[in-house]
Amino acid sequence: MAEAHVTKVGIVGIGFIGSDHLHRLTKTVANVDVTAVCDIVPGKAQKELDRQGLQAKTYDDYHDLVNDPNVEVVVCTADNEAHYEIVMAALKAGKFTFCEKPLALDAKQCMDIINSEKKLGRRMLQVGFMRHYAPEYVQMKKMIDDGVIGKPLMMDQRHYNQTQPEEYDTAHSIIETAIHEIDLDHWLVNDTYANIRVFSPKQTRHAQNAKIKDPQIVMIETKTGINIINEVFVRCQYGYDIKCDVIGEEGVLELPTVPQVATRLNAQYSTAILTDWKARFESAYDIEFRDFIGHVSKNESPVGPSSWDGYIAAVTADAALKSLAEDGAKQDLDFPETPAFYQDDAKVAE
Repeated sequence: MAEAHVTKVGIVGIGFIGSDHLHRLTKTVANVDVTAVCDIVPGKAQKELDRQGLQAKTYDDYHDLVNDPNVEVVVCTADNEAHYEIVMAALKAGKFTFCEKPLALDAKQCMDIINSEKKLGRRMLQVGFMRHYAPEYVQMKKMIDDGVIGKPLMMDQRHYNQTQPEEYDTAHSIIETAIHEIDLDHWLVNDTYANIRVFSPKQTRHAQNAKIKDPQIVMIETKTGINIINEVFVRCQYGYDIKCDVIGEEGVLELPTVPQVATRLNAQYSTAILTDWKARFESAYDIEFRDFIGHVSKNESPVGPSSWDGYIAAVTADAALKSLAEDGAKQDLDFPETPAFYQDDAKVAE
């Protein structure tokens, strides 16, 4: 039996998620060699390699990593503002690329990336919307597609974080938090967004600065009339809480709570609530990277969330921020037909 190809990966950006993916790619995903790590902060990449007991080439400039002949695949986990330049450089170098969400800061940048990818003649990039790989969402998607609850009519969602960094502002709440539901919902119900409104209800006293409106209510209507409500609350205090109910003509689908051991103690029955997203979706991240590496290691295009998905998310997020700035005014959305370039890719993980 021929030996499996070992894929040589370079990671750009070694913050929280970058460090987590470094560990994942070296300890969880098979047949991967992280050959290079880059961070704009001098010495940071080497410090993280030392902490994890790993060896790799280190760079301060992402151009050097992207152009390293010993890097076959680029993983972009840098600050959001740098995603566009790094992805464009990786595509120019003809390398498969995994980019954490968001793909870019606006629709124009996303379209530039799409056009660059098209010039290569096939899909080369996957966006890190990991919920597509969470088994509970995959099951929910299949049940919707199979018509178990009839046609979807409404969605009721909640995305609560216990806390976020002090610098987190209103824009972050949309492009880093609500963006997950914005990406996921049209995929789940097989529909296109028609309009979006974002409201700011009574504000929490726990808001970390004057630049954030927290909580927010995001309301989306699809072309067929499905109404979607998503409550976004990034300082809810009690824990990390995700809810997704899909209400159909014949029944309701409820996203299951992460299984926790129940305790019967001192006349109380209780289960713990998770406090961060990493534990909630750790298995989804693992499945996501196994799928991505499994394809690109064989020189096959990735089949997970595409640049087009990143574009849809960016356009919708831009409209969400505009609505919030205009006191909840409805913003119409008009997406062009999905390019044939992106239509034939299956997007369901095992």
